[in-house]
Amino acid sequence: MNMQILKGITLAILCSSFVAVADAQADCKKGRVNGRQQRQGNRIGQGVNNGSLTARESARLARQQAHLRRQERRFRSSGDGLSATERMRLEHNQDQMSQSIYKQKHDEQSR
Repeated sequence: MNMQILKGITLAILCSSFVAVADAQADCKKGRVNGRQQRQGNRIGQGVNNGSLTARESARLARQQAHLRRQERRFRSSGDGLSATERMRLEHNQDQMSQSIYKQKHDEQSR
């Protein structure tokens, strides 16, 4: 009986790891940049909903997100996708954006 439970648990772990790998591969196919933009936008929305971001903070973060989208659009306008340098610049700017979101959500201000 215990061996069957152990086999079931092992099978469940293996299945979940396959799903995690498939999700990661799908994220890479979708594009890390776009997926990250979406997740950061969701974080801003959550901050507004739970009160950890003020109206002014969320507006500023939304403007910064819009700037990143425009920058990405400019980079992709060449028709060749993103070069390695452009991807690095975008990811660096997204890193900074992520830090800004974290700082604003965790400061002592609330709405």
